[in-house]
Amino acid sequence: MRLLEERGVIRGYRAVIDERSAHKLTTVIVQITLERLTDETLRRFETRIRECPDVRECYLMTGEADYLLHVAARDLADYERIHKEELSRLPGVVRIQSNFAIRPVVQRWISQDSS
Repeated sequence: MRLLEERGVIRGYRAVIDERSAHKLTTVIVQITLERLTDETLRRFETRIRECPDVRECYLMTGEADYLLHVAARDLADYERIHKEELSRLPGVVRIQSNFAIRPVVQRWISQDSS
């Protein structure tokens, strides 16, 4: 395992928290569409999205939406705040589509035996 760390194959470790039971958080999957896909627009969006504390993950995508976000919210009112104060103010955004997760069905993580 140390060799993989030294070669950069293993970049870090993390704990996987069940947010629903630990913090009573709701998972919202958000699709973001930008007005245009120039290097400058992508750079500005990605710089700002990294500053949003409620965004757990963000992926640049192919297909209809340009970005797919995993957002954690306490409830509908909290997501409304996130939408108004964070997501709708991101540079270049022309469309936001939000989907609330009912429950996880499959969550796979790469696990490493520490022995």
